[in-house]
Amino acid sequence: MTVTNPPSRDILIRPGTVEDVETIHATILRLGTHIGAPEEIVSTADDLRTYGFGEKPSFSTLIAEVGGEFAGLCLHFPIFSTWMGRPGVYVQDLYVEDRFRGRRIGEHLLRRVARECRKDGGVYLRLSVDTDNVTARAFYERLGIAWSNYEQVQKIVGEAFFAFADAPVDEGK
Repeated sequence: MTVTNPPSRDILIRPGTVEDVETIHATILRLGTHIGAPEEIVSTADDLRTYGFGEKPSFSTLIAEVGGEFAGLCLHFPIFSTWMGRPGVYVQDLYVEDRFRGRRIGEHLLRRVARECRKDGGVYLRLSVDTDNVTARAFYERLGIAWSNYEQVQKIVGEAFFAFADAPVDEGK
């Protein structure tokens, strides 16, 4: 028999603070493990402290709590569409603890991010989902966050990125 958690009325969504950094980092490590790529995570709590809560924050977080316990996380940052001429928000990480799934915590977090974005003039939300994470894809589809059939994520990281960034541009060709 499958037991599902009822929606919870005691969900608190609050901005993450520097005091949450260890929890945020531990959550990102769990997310990496959950999708089967823990080796991909090389960030440290100090990285998050510096780049999320330092002089020029690169991201924001929302923390979900149920009954005072950590239940989930949404890490996001502003983006801009030249095509729409308007800002938006990119959700980098969304995670809900297993024991709190089924209470719509992920939906609460995403809707809060969307409301904050809209308040600041934003008109869209973007995220990417692991291609093998069928459950997450279905969750986003249920919320109306559709797969984009005309875009594909491209990336360059690590040593390849450094080499690319440092290479001179041949102006003659």
